[in-house]
Formats: sequence, structure tokens, C-alpha cells
Amino acid sequence: MPWIQMKINTTGAQAEEMGDALLENGAVSVTFQDTHDNPVFEPLPGETRLWGDTDVIGLFDAETEMQNVITGLSQLPLLGANFLHRIEQIEDKDWEREWMANFHPMRFGQRLWICPSWRDVPDPSAVNVMLDPGLAFGTGTHPTTALCLSWLDGLDLAGKTVIDFGCGSGILAIAALKLGAAKAIGIDIDPQAIQASRDNAQRNGVSDNLTLYLPHEQPDNLSADVVVANILAGPLRELAPLISVLPKAGGHLGLSGILASQAESVCKAYEQAFILDPVAEKEEWCRITGTTVSKN
Repeated sequence: MPWIQMKINTTGAQAEEMGDALLENGAVSVTFQDTHDNPVFEPLPGETRLWGDTDVIGLFDAETEMQNVITGLSQLPLLGANFLHRIEQIEDKDWEREWMANFHPMRFGQRLWICPSWRDVPDPSAVNVMLDPGLAFGTGTHPTTALCLSWLDGLDLAGKTVIDFGCGSGILAIAALKLGAAKAIGIDIDPQAIQASRDNAQRNGVSDNLTLYLPHEQPDNLSADVVVANILAGPLRELAPLISVLPKAGGHLGLSGILASQAESVCKAYEQAFILDPVAEKEEWCRITGTTVSKN
């Protein structure tokens, strides 16, 4: 069964109260993790932050509208309106503990391999992306990432510009560059993801062709031939007016992070601006793709 995980950094003294708040806002379980000196969230440039010693991790059914959870938590004096949190898609196992042991080279489509940076590549002649995701989401093991990688492998990206909206580890942007794209742009709300994307791009020799932005930094009138967004259904619906204007005329759109049961509502948010393809499904998750509707 698929799940969504919310992680909040706090102190041991506040952890129990934080756990209760997560349960009251829909979490099916709560766990506590000692962080020692390893903060989950990097400070923004120029910001000084004192880190808590405990991560409180709430597990939610993947159907949960996480924006409602965030709104509920933000009203608590314990947290406030702009509390730091991390939301990730997970399956019914602890990927954070198991991914290094179980992360093997994987093939997507006809040409593309995603390879852990600590393992040998199985086919040196293939398109190989060497990946060390660090603390950012995106290894290829999750069905949503796999669906996006296979879709990118099937496109003609030669000379194209690609936007990876919610870039995480940078896996999709880097794969697009290795598949022939001339330029990739990664956007993420998490400074940790920006750093992970930058490090992985350098590891793959494509850093000169990858530009990374936090949302408040991205330029106006940004556009690309291909736009891919692997986030969650709620944000995809909410951000449809912003995402829909990013592909150029005749451009391609790929969306994932969506449960099959949520596909219809996400399609409705984009059907006016795109000619949508049949929905692709993998292990309860799905991918929505399409091309821009002609303005003529």
C-alpha cells in the first residue's frame, strides 16, 4: 500500500506534543527519530537556525490531501504558519533505511539506466545516470519516478529545454540532459533538494547545462519544450495555472506522484490546456502526459 510521510524537526521536549498533533490531523502512525547533529532541513542563505534533536514522522494514507494537514498544523502555536516540514511518497517499507542496500542499477525504457554512484554500471554503452540522492527524494525505485523516466526515454529530447518542477535529487532533469536535452531547469521548494541536484549534476558531468531555482528565484516567463512534475496530486491541482503555462507551443507535459484514484481530478485541472494521452499506471500510481493545445 502506498503512503505519504511528513517529517518535522523538533526537540525531544516537544516531540510528544508534535506527534499528537500529527495524529489529530490524520496520521495513521507516528514515529520519532534521533537526529543528533544531522539536520534534515538546510538553512536558507543568510539564515541561522538552531536545530532540534528529534524528527517526528507522521505516516498518512496516500489519498490524504496534505495541504489540509499543513493548514491544520500551521494553526497550532507549537508550529506557526511557516513551519518547516518535508513530505515524501513512500511504499509500505522504510525506504530511508533500505535504499542503499536495495538500490541497484535499473533500466528505464530502451536506453536509460539509473545507477547508484557506489556500484558499477551494467552497460557502459547505455545512457547511464550516476545517482547519489542524499536526503532528497528520487532514486527511480518509486513507481512515480520510474513512470517519468520511461516517458523521458521515449521522447526526442535532442536540443530541447526541459523543466523538472519539484526536482528532488535532480534525477529527471539529469536524465533528460543525458538523453540529449540541451538545457534543463530544476525547481524545488527545498534547499536540500537544490544541493542534491547540483551534486548529482556535477557527478554526471552536466552541471553546466542545469540551472536550479528555489521558487522565489525563478525568472518570469520561464518556458520549456518539456515540463515534468513528479510531486503530489493536491499540489498538481493547485498549481495547474502555473504549470500549464510552462510548456511552449507544441510542448510536452508529464505529471506524476498521483494515485490512480486521483487521476481523473488531476486530468480535469489540465484538460483545457493540453491534449492528454491515456493515463499510464504502475503499482497504484499513475502518470498523466499530454501536449499543449494549439492556440490557433
